[in-house]
Amino acid sequence: MSHALLATPLSRRSALRGTAMFGAGAAAMGLPFGQAAFAQAAQNWPELARWIDTYVRGGQVANMIAAVGRQQEAPDYVARGPRAFGQPGVVDQDTIYRIYSMTKPVTGIATMMLVEDGLITLDTPLADIIPAFANMQVQRQYDGPITRDNLEPAERQITIRHLLTHTAGLGYNVVQQGPIQREYMRLGLAPGQVSNLELARAFFDVDMAPSLAEFAERLATLPLVLQPGRRWSYSVSLDLLGYVIELVSGQSFASFLQERIFTPCGMSDTGFRVPRADVSRLTTNYFLMGGMPLPLDPASQSVYLQEPVFHYGGAGLVSTARDYDRFLKMLVGRGVIEGTRVMEAETVRIATGNLFPDTLVSGGEFTTEGNRYGFGAGGLVGTGESAGLFGWAGAAGTVGMVHTGLELRMTLMTQYMPAESLQVQAQFPRIVLQDWTAMAAS
Repeated sequence: MSHALLATPLSRRSALRGTAMFGAGAAAMGLPFGQAAFAQAAQNWPELARWIDTYVRGGQVANMIAAVGRQQEAPDYVARGPRAFGQPGVVDQDTIYRIYSMTKPVTGIATMMLVEDGLITLDTPLADIIPAFANMQVQRQYDGPITRDNLEPAERQITIRHLLTHTAGLGYNVVQQGPIQREYMRLGLAPGQVSNLELARAFFDVDMAPSLAEFAERLATLPLVLQPGRRWSYSVSLDLLGYVIELVSGQSFASFLQERIFTPCGMSDTGFRVPRADVSRLTTNYFLMGGMPLPLDPASQSVYLQEPVFHYGGAGLVSTARDYDRFLKMLVGRGVIEGTRVMEAETVRIATGNLFPDTLVSGGEFTTEGNRYGFGAGGLVGTGESAGLFGWAGAAGTVGMVHTGLELRMTLMTQYMPAESLQVQAQFPRIVLQDWTAMAAS
């Protein structure tokens, strides 16, 4: 995913003046979803509609759909383009997308439910749950050799807080380099799936660890890349939390998500695979080669039509604009969606707030484009003028965020890799807030 997520500074007081106008547009979405609803949404979010048009009509992406809503109101959808280049029709709120790292906040919120249940705390040592992590070694030189002279004992135990905020010191195959990256790949510690195409598999395929349990055990044999609690470093920590959830809850990770989040939130199309019966709703994912989109994971042959080796808590889910908006709707509702309480308001407040440990060194926070952010349960947390933001993005260009102060939620679905090859993820929140500011000022 791209780390270039920025928010346009926005006064909560001025923005709230646009509530009545927004509500009128959202009310129109109670009608059957069709061209009239599309047109109304485009009128409500003109800059967003123009921005999406630019990318789709310019041929940079096959499609985009944005879902934007406030409080418990129905969302506006702005959509352009077919599920794949050359196909008829336009994507809609039930089109299925690979959301990759937008899985992380879902896993983070699931973990916070265990905190709410009193089964763990934010500062429970990981070793209390998985003893193999009790005596971790740490690389002295970041990404240096895995030799005795480059290792030192961990200064402190890894905690649940560290795992939620990427401060555990764990590595990531998409981040690390050198010997430690090679070991992550050799041991199958590269959670995620990309394609079944032979050419793509040559670049992306990894012989994955055969289960979540084996993933955790193998991970514990490798040194950490940083001392726990010192710095933010993107990692496999949310994948490891999937196994923590299994051990603590006594349920499989997938069944816990289904029972505690997907079913009560009404997320009927979110999961770790796409049923064959729904392949007609699945998008094709593209790889941008010199700006040219090449099919990477065609829907009819998608790797997501088969069960994954295990369920990846950091990058494994597929979802729709409607479903992910419902997840965000629950967060904006402080744990309630359409009268159903999914989690306590205080748990949501903590989960979407800054959970960085007090041992963080100066400059150790999450920073992008010169802006510093906090980190919550699997997603960034806005500070200063961006206070209220919570969410994350995915490796195929998707974005899912809430602004708790404005009670605003914003989801973007599209499908291209690598996400950093376009400025989509940096621009989307800004464009939404630009339209919101215009509504507030009118």
